[in-house]
Amino acid sequence: MALIKWAPFLEPFEEMEKMLTTSGDFQKGYVPAIDMYEEKDNVIIEAQLAGIDPDKVSVSIENDVLSLKGEIEKKSEVEDKNYYRKEIRRGSFYRSIQLPAHVNGNNAEAQAEDGVLKITIPKAEEAKPKTIKIKTKKNK
Repeated sequence: MALIKWAPFLEPFEEMEKMLTTSGDFQKGYVPAIDMYEEKDNVIIEAQLAGIDPDKVSVSIENDVLSLKGEIEKKSEVEDKNYYRKEIRRGSFYRSIQLPAHVNGNNAEAQAEDGVLKITIPKAEEAKPKTIKIKTKKNK
């Protein structure tokens, strides 16, 4: 006798979501994972690009949105291979990220090291916190 899991409140699109999030026959495109954090004067983005030639990656900033675009080189494949799994991504990728502050994209710098692309973007002057000195008047 087989046991059947009881699920009284099935989501109407649960099976579709499961299909889209598992690696079955549906292959999702490559999207580089990122870490984004803020320093006093900069916004820092680190993107995981292991195995990708940094010369084939384009970085642009427009209207406080960072865009990463590139291509993962496709090695010559043997068509008669009988794959059991094929998870290595090849082809192009694109990712855009809304930045948390106004930035000066003209002064951004990018550096690739050990499969990680580190992008340092200075904050715009209006985005930096300003300290305002309070003046007091003394009555005579």
